[in-house]
Amino acid sequence: MNTEIKSNITQSRGTSSKGGDRIRHPRIASAIAECQLMLEAGGSANLILLCGPTGVGKTTLGDFLVEAELKNQAPHMAANPGCIPAIRVEAPASGEKEYSWRLFYQRILHALEGDLDAPRTDYRVDAMTGKVVRPAGSQSNRLSGLRTAVERSLRNRGTRFIVVDEAAHMMRPCHPSRLEQQLDTLKSLSNEYGVQWILLGSYDLFELVSLSGQLARRTHVIHFGRYREDSSDDARAFRGCLKILGKEMPALVEVDLLRYLEVFHQNTLGCIGTLRTVLKRLDLLVTKNGWSEETLRTALLTEAQVTQIMREIIEGEERIAPGLQRNLLVHPSNNSKKVA
Repeated sequence: MNTEIKSNITQSRGTSSKGGDRIRHPRIASAIAECQLMLEAGGSANLILLCGPTGVGKTTLGDFLVEAELKNQAPHMAANPGCIPAIRVEAPASGEKEYSWRLFYQRILHALEGDLDAPRTDYRVDAMTGKVVRPAGSQSNRLSGLRTAVERSLRNRGTRFIVVDEAAHMMRPCHPSRLEQQLDTLKSLSNEYGVQWILLGSYDLFELVSLSGQLARRTHVIHFGRYREDSSDDARAFRGCLKILGKEMPALVEVDLLRYLEVFHQNTLGCIGTLRTVLKRLDLLVTKNGWSEETLRTALLTEAQVTQIMREIIEGEERIAPGLQRNLLVHPSNNSKKVA
């Protein structure tokens, strides 16, 4: 396998710089299993929406999905060195009034093809007017040219699925009437080239399925939730995460973090990504100042931060829970009962 392809595969994983503190805990393992099942469904699930609160670990989950696919496809990739079956990209927030598909396509091309020279337009000076003019015709840096390049790469690389992190950026600048068009763009790539899209984002993503019946039919929603304090299984799993992550922090190895289990659970709201951030901050502070409970207080989220995040979580969970209910209609002979 040549150097260029090795580089592309490393970039497609998007995980090489994250260190050894990523853990495959029960909640993430369950979400991965459901994602992989829907990926096997192929065309009946063009879009997989994975929704959850901020800091729950959606990016880590996306990395695991890509790594698992690369591992599973290793024999095929060895026989076909140009194959890149899965990548993860981030939906750009460009600050423009409308979502920048140009930047999005460029990021996909970078993940699939590596560092490419930016497409250039040839300019010339008109001999009669002396003005600089751009020649007519198709240009590779136009949106249509980038779309064509993405299509070519998807076909040549045999890409099976693309994980899109921060996918809510695709919908925030859009008027509701145009949002369906945005998703139709992804669906068309899925229909034509067999690529599936896994969109990672906040609970706002859940509202996408209500845009049209056609989108709802081709979309599968997965809730990647937090570990709740009122669940014994969740509390046990969170304890295990705290223990494992603590061992990855050099300055915290000798600290009895489990003594403060409830503090960490309440402060991070049961979100493992947030827990990791707090522990990293604590590790740096302990390295510099030594351990103390005051140092722990400094590393924790403020009450205002916890309150705001909790408000968003509660609102999101209230929206998504009813929408994920699935009912089985029982035969009328059984008094037309519904089984939830």
